[in-house]
Parts: sequence; structure tokens; C-alpha cells
Amino acid sequence: MIRFFLLILLAASSTASAVVIRHDVDDSKYRVPASEFPALVDMPGEGHRVLIAPQWAVTAAHTIPGNSDLQRVMINGVSRDVERIVMHAGYKALPQALLDQAMASGEAMLIVVFLASSDDIALIKLTLSVMDVAPVELYKDSNEPGQIAKIVGKGATDTGVTGHSPNGPNRTELRRAFNTITSAHDRWLCYVFDEPPTALPLEGTLGNGDSGGPVLLQTDDQWLLAGLGSWKVAQGDVRTARPGRYGQTSCNVHLSHYIEWIEGVISEQPQARRGTNERQVERGQASNSHERGQASNSRFPTERGRARTRTGIE
Repeated sequence: MIRFFLLILLAASSTASAVVIRHDVDDSKYRVPASEFPALVDMPGEGHRVLIAPQWAVTAAHTIPGNSDLQRVMINGVSRDVERIVMHAGYKALPQALLDQAMASGEAMLIVVFLASSDDIALIKLTLSVMDVAPVELYKDSNEPGQIAKIVGKGATDTGVTGHSPNGPNRTELRRAFNTITSAHDRWLCYVFDEPPTALPLEGTLGNGDSGGPVLLQTDDQWLLAGLGSWKVAQGDVRTARPGRYGQTSCNVHLSHYIEWIEGVISEQPQARRGTNERQVERGQASNSHERGQASNSRFPTERGRARTRTGIE
């Protein structure tokens, strides 16, 4: 889910990383009950989506290949059946050759270039409408830089001094943190994990496994969905750097860039459907060539010199 740059995918096989936090603030300040964000959708094992309509959830597309036979997700503690998955036609799977080159050299610039050119977004249609959880509204303005965002996730966690292990565990308790949006343009919405004393009181960043997790901005008294966890940029050798350290930049899917696509798919307009790759999920079988030759869901290479297999977020 990162020139001397390190690439870290927040992804599905290391799904839902809780949240990486400040080293000088007690973890209890970050932990929250499920009621903090009931629209969070949990993938089997790890990974997130967000409920944005009674029958639809949005996520980062790179979390899907390992879940191409996805049949159920959890929302508000209840298992929900999946009818189908719709991938954006502009999504491109990360080539294994680029991961191999990064592991041989420690330099991952071309991975960053590749990721930045991909439309990392997908929609999941549920079989039945969710009646017990209110969907989250999308943030449709383009004035995100400078605003304080709330981020939510489950999974790997540690502090900005050490970062967290790229090998997990990647599902723990629900945590939320805050960060300041530094840039937003076209596909991406970004923020930096600042070190005290310049950090926010509950500064944090999403970790490995949080791909597809929410980045929320407040309008009046309501938190709206502005982004989805996707990947990171950080200084260091990709073979030795740890995700979640201070100074790393998190790049998130910029949802206001995709409003027309999202609304077109949900309304099931034929013209919008031309811009999608749709997967029907029936009897556990997926019908899409995207699942062949997929790079790891977690774009942070493991110590074994290859990407992790996607199991299940981001």
C-alpha cells in the first residue's frame, strides 16, 4: 500500500494496520470503540473498505486480487454477502519485476512512478442493503490541503520512532489518529507523519494492512470520506527501512477525483460501466484476468526478498 525512497503498500495482505502513533502519547489515547466508525468494512483476515451507500463499499483496488473470490465482509460485527466487485479500468497491478529490482538494489523509484500512474480504486456491491449502519458521505470539494484529517484502522501498530514490523501482526484493536493534509491533486491525497513538537496532539499514520481504510475530513459536525489508504514514501533502503516512521509520506486515493466514476457505477449507468472492469463473484469463482500475476497486496517487500502474497487491505 514509499529515491532514496522506500515503497510501502498499505495493503490487503497486511490488512488493516491499526494506526502508527506518537512515541510520547499513551496508546490508550488512540484506541477507540467500533462505534467511532461503524461504516468501516473489514475484509477476511485483514484489509478495509468503507460503506458509502446502503449496498456499496469503496476500497483501494490493489486489495482485491487476493480476495478475488470474496464472498463476505464484516460490517458492524455482522457478516454481509458480496454480490460483485467493480474495478476501475485504470488500475494496474504492480509488476513483480519492479519488486525484484527494488529488492536487488534497495531503490524503489520506479515503483513510486508506477503506483502514481494507477487508478487504485474499486467498488464492492453487497447482496443486500445495510440497514443498521449509516453510509459515509463523500467529500466532493478540492480544498483538502491544510485541513486536519482523521484516519481509522486496525492492525499493526507501533510508534513513529521505531515504525512497525513489515511482518505483522496486522490486525489488532481499532485506533484513530489525526494528520494534516499536505497535498491533493488528481489521483492522490497525501500527508506526512510529523515528529513532535510539530506533530498534532494525536498525530498518526496508517500502517501496512490499512489499504482501503478511511481518510476523513470534517465539514460542520460531520466527518466525510476524502481518501483511502494506499501507499507510502519514505527515506531509506527498501530492504531495511521500516514502515510507519516519522517523516514518511502517506499517499491515499483522492476520492473527489473519482466522484463521477463512483456515482456512475452505483447508479449503474451504462456509460459509467464502460470505465470499469467488473468481477462477478459466484460460487467462489472470480472472472477477471487481474487476479493473474498480481504483486503482493502489501507493497512493502518482506525480508525474504519478495512481496507478500495478498490474503485478504489494505
